Amino acid sequence: MGIALTGSERLPELVGLALRSGNSKRAHLLVSTVLGKHVPQRPAVVHGAGLELGRRVRGLLGEEAAARAVVLGYAETATGLGHSVADGLDAPYLHSTRRPVPGVAPLGGFEEEHSHATSHLLLPADPELLTGDGPLVLVDDELSTGRTILNTIRDLHARHPRGHYVVVALVDLRTPADRDRLADAAAGLGVRLDVVATADGGVELPEDVIARAERLTAATETPDLPPSATPAPLVRVALDWPAGLPDGGRHGFTVHDRARLDAALPRLARQTAEALPADARRVLVLGFEELMYAPLRLAGALAERLGGDRVRYSTTTRSPVLAVDDPGYPIRTRLAFPAHDDPQDPSSRERYAYNVAPGSDPSRRFDAVVLVVDDVADTPALHRGERALLGRLRQVTDRVVLAVLPSYQPVAAGGAGPEGGDPAAGGATGSGATAGGATGVPLYGPGFSSYRADEVAWLLKDLSGVALEAPTEEREEAVQNGGAHYAESLPVEYQPSPEYQDLFQQALHGSARRIALAVGTVAETLLRERGPGLVLASLARAGTPVGILIRRWLAFAHGLSVPHYAVSIVRGRGIDPVALRYLAAHHRAGDVVFVDGWTGKGAITRELADALAGTAFDPDLAVLADPGRCVRTYGTRDDFLIPSACLNSTVSGLVSRTVLRPGLIGPDDFHGAKHYAELAGSDVSEAFLDAVAAHFDAVRAGALQGADRLSADQDRAPDWAGWAAVERISAEYGIDSVNLVKPGVGETTRVLLRRVPWRILARRGAGADLDHVRLLAAQRGVEVEEVDGLPYTCVGLIHPRYSRGATGADGRSVTTAAEEKQ
Repeated sequence: MGIALTGSERLPELVGLALRSGNSKRAHLLVSTVLGKHVPQRPAVVHGAGLELGRRVRGLLGEEAAARAVVLGYAETATGLGHSVADGLDAPYLHSTRRPVPGVAPLGGFEEEHSHATSHLLLPADPELLTGDGPLVLVDDELSTGRTILNTIRDLHARHPRGHYVVVALVDLRTPADRDRLADAAAGLGVRLDVVATADGGVELPEDVIARAERLTAATETPDLPPSATPAPLVRVALDWPAGLPDGGRHGFTVHDRARLDAALPRLARQTAEALPADARRVLVLGFEELMYAPLRLAGALAERLGGDRVRYSTTTRSPVLAVDDPGYPIRTRLAFPAHDDPQDPSSRERYAYNVAPGSDPSRRFDAVVLVVDDVADTPALHRGERALLGRLRQVTDRVVLAVLPSYQPVAAGGAGPEGGDPAAGGATGSGATAGGATGVPLYGPGFSSYRADEVAWLLKDLSGVALEAPTEEREEAVQNGGAHYAESLPVEYQPSPEYQDLFQQALHGSARRIALAVGTVAETLLRERGPGLVLASLARAGTPVGILIRRWLAFAHGLSVPHYAVSIVRGRGIDPVALRYLAAHHRAGDVVFVDGWTGKGAITRELADALAGTAFDPDLAVLADPGRCVRTYGTRDDFLIPSACLNSTVSGLVSRTVLRPGLIGPDDFHGAKHYAELAGSDVSEAFLDAVAAHFDAVRAGALQGADRLSADQDRAPDWAGWAAVERISAEYGIDSVNLVKPGVGETTRVLLRRVPWRILARRGAGADLDHVRLLAAQRGVEVEEVDGLPYTCVGLIHPRYSRGATGADGRSVTTAAEEKQ
């Protein structure tokens, strides 16, 4: 090729030369041996290279100026190097990024002309990070022309001028003209500019280097790996990452953050080591593009724990490079795989891992690879098929360990309650919400509901001062005689007896861990498939505790603060259109996930799909339990007791079921509901949430495994087996309408609490899950009939005497065969 390195003696120790693929701006690539990007290296060497540079900068600045310095690293290659420099300088750190983050506005940006991917964004959680007057230290792996540095300085100096900039690089390869250009620019801005590099020199390039490179890369085919007959096992390790600790410098990393990470590293290394084969002699910790620093520090702690010379470190990259399996060439093997983090740049859909496969040299083979990604990148595209990254890694090693870190999400600025923004909506908008039910304005606790303001925003109209309750039998007959809709009135709130309250507590104690596992499975699945920008919309009211639990899980496991709204859906009338307009105005419709507690036969699932047809909203409903087999995203398909089904408002934030009644709800109003503040003495809403959340840590590994199984399940499509079973039961008991058959523990409980039950069918041998059902049935004088072959734990049948009051598919009266026979 006629390309040669010139300069200091250390230069050949630090870099090698390779050819880029598909880059018309630059033919060659300097492959660093100490950066930990393309070439696996000892983590102490990689971290040490940055520490050395940081200490040199500290000596240059002096203690007083160093205490005011901020370090800025460049994506993607220098994010780890910049962070290591910040460690040596003991300064706060930020790196540029090519990943837009929903809800975080860029503070600035700049271009990198020669790179494969050019646009850089600056997304500090604290905008003040770049507004000080101390020195700004800019870190890149190589200083080739200085244009990227100059673009950065001009952009930032125009926003927040400062008097001193320091440029840091492993290698400085600028020509004299490039050096003069940068010096002249600094003089023009009236600033001091220093350059600190480990080695300097130059690259000699022939004039036709681009054409030569194109011919050579076209003639040299990079061999692909043959599929392995027996892929290596994949093990997921649940790292106990400190809550709220940033996973890198995308949004800033403080000196305090560094201390927290240092304290956690021995624990993280121990957890990682326990997932490795006991006899592993060569282990690679593989980071992910910009996520370089956390995997590097984990690799260093793992090396200390394992001892010897057993651990190497590198990361995946967007840069396409020619691979040639020759000892004299730095890029010997290449694994190409599809991007798995929903890249914004459509031209960058393929990613690469270099020198991970052993090639022709078996001594280069790794016994285990620990892949470290953030949760944004833990998507189905990471897992599916042999060509996915995990599939590729499983072909070249004996075990793959997957460690997923929570991607840090900055908390939006704003107040701690509705007056300072929309806390349950992630602080995204200043809605000015107040309790009182103004049109189109969310409601919050404690003014409306007993839930905290940050747990949920209720898209409802407050009807607390309106008398809407009627005894159950009167309510059924009113619907029958006047053709009224069930949502136009409310049942009298059930007041649980002491015996029933004891049963609720027993049920909660016995099933809290199981519920926590279902919550975690659903939350992890949603995060993988919908991303960290998801917006929860629970179906009020039974779905609302579930929405809060999913929100709590995402905060616990990933440091996320996701928006959560409660919205009304009414059978026969659809979902609240005013609430949909509010969601569409404040969020991207595709990010909204509708959440409920459980499915029965699937009537609400169908209602939701019908209501959202033709909109941009996704109709897929997520539930904890799907015994009806009518949704794709669920924690379990077992029919078990979710204790919140045992009670009404006293386990749902003291909020009634929703109301849609002409004269009360206008065309621009949310659907309505009441807040039963007078029942505060019986309220167990918060106790239910806390009892379940207390098990989150214990079920975390199981939830990740459950999400793995669900994501890998090729047969997740609903088969509506529950609906078919209900049709069979309807025919067997002479009931024409399936709407009089309420399958499952949750729906049967509702029949006993709200309706006029006829009889209860219980699966023979059903145990403690039905204790509360048996007690309620005895209180209502209803027969419990044990039957064989029941697909649900129990089924509630509404009394045929009141069948016209029972609601049909449109929410109005129906006539049954049983009634006609009478």
